[in-house]
Amino acid sequence: MQFEIIPVTPFEQNCTLLICPTTRESAIVDPGGEPARMIAALERLNATPRMILLTHGHLDHVGAAPELAAQLNLPIIGPHHDDAFWLDALPQQAQMFGFPPQVAFSPDQWLEHGQQLQLGERRLEVLHCPGHTPGHLVFVDRAAGLAQVGDVLFRGAIGRTDFPRGDHAQLLASIRERLFPLGDAVRFIPGHGPMGTLGEERRTNPFVGERRWG
Repeated sequence: MQFEIIPVTPFEQNCTLLICPTTRESAIVDPGGEPARMIAALERLNATPRMILLTHGHLDHVGAAPELAAQLNLPIIGPHHDDAFWLDALPQQAQMFGFPPQVAFSPDQWLEHGQQLQLGERRLEVLHCPGHTPGHLVFVDRAAGLAQVGDVLFRGAIGRTDFPRGDHAQLLASIRERLFPLGDAVRFIPGHGPMGTLGEERRTNPFVGERRWG
């Protein structure tokens, strides 16, 4: 799987273009803002967008989704239905964080744990990993050893759980039971900051790694 990470919004959120190298079909993951940059990147990479994927409903991950969907005639897919309340609250989120006004929306398709999505010749597996938000999803290309983890896991850190319906214990369980079993060699693209590997986080992450838990 080819990919390009495009940090957007004042929160430097990692919008990611996932691209099948054979067909050049692309998924736009978590377009939080600055849609013109994503369109320009698609053109530069000779990629054809097929879908917008959302890991969860926080504004910095979804803010440009409706505009891109309308401009490019794309379906919005994800997150899990348990994040519907976050998408319903987009106007309030925008006001709270000083973003331009937003309109609530629902995706064209909610996703469930274990579903699979086809992107050209690549297959993405859907993992429901609640904790940061109740409906948070992770998208995994097992053949490529690549996971798009949103705000579940970061290099040396984990997602916040102090937002409404966040759950610290649930987040730790999601990481240990659904991410780490994917394998140490799997690279992950977080919602913010640099990429890492699951093995490094399993060994050294101060919140969920073996050095903390022994």
